[in-house]
Amino acid sequence: MFANYLIGLREGLEASLVVGILVAYLVKSGRRDRLPPIWAGVLTAVALSLAFGAVLTFTSSRMSFEAQEAFGGSLSIVAVGFVTWMVFWMRRTARHLKAELQGKLDAALAMGTLALVLTAFIAVGREGLETALFIWTAVQATGQSTEPVIGAGLGLASAVVLGYLFYRGAVKINLAKFFTWTGAALVVVAAGVFSYGVHDLQEAGVLPGLNDIAFDVSDAVPPSSWYGTLLKGTVNFSPASTWYEVAAWLAYLLPVMTLFFLPSRVKTPAPAAAPADH
Repeated sequence: MFANYLIGLREGLEASLVVGILVAYLVKSGRRDRLPPIWAGVLTAVALSLAFGAVLTFTSSRMSFEAQEAFGGSLSIVAVGFVTWMVFWMRRTARHLKAELQGKLDAALAMGTLALVLTAFIAVGREGLETALFIWTAVQATGQSTEPVIGAGLGLASAVVLGYLFYRGAVKINLAKFFTWTGAALVVVAAGVFSYGVHDLQEAGVLPGLNDIAFDVSDAVPPSSWYGTLLKGTVNFSPASTWYEVAAWLAYLLPVMTLFFLPSRVKTPAPAAAPADH
């Protein structure tokens, strides 16, 4: 549940910050009459995200076991790609998010109502689709339909409250640090999802090595125990993992975490050319 809470919190907070910045900018500039298109875009994005989750659930339920495993494994890997892109994007733009969004909103105001709807829709819809996909993969990985949804729902609710407090100016935190450390936690979660996606592809027969077990600690960490359930729900740890799963986990975690914590490169202006002698 914690991993899904973290997903809901991070994705929801990103969306809440975006909406809060857009709304605050319109209110402070005396353009409250342009708020309805913003809310229309937000509601459309939420509806699309819910529909996307329903389509994933309905589609997978009508497949054979092998097809379900192949479908789930493929979407798990796609979800990892989205989350990886998201954490790097937010780490890079957290400091300049407000200025970037206000620039886009100025352009949208000049273009008209439809542009405002699209600005809010795209800003919220991206996070909503990513959240729906990640929750769906969590449901497939854990075999539980309630805990991942409850965890993500609590995370989204917390994000809405925090977003409102940010809007009201009641909370002041360093967003760059917040998104850095939650991003690092999500990299660990994504490594587990990637590993589980590889296991699904092995179950489907797409990848070999299903019976080549790298380690089996089921006696020490029973899958039905509270700590086994906790590890499965947070980082998708499997007590019995194949060599392909272990390789996938390491191949994702080590380079991505290293790149994530590399210092950002700051471009320095080129030195001025020396004046020519006459």
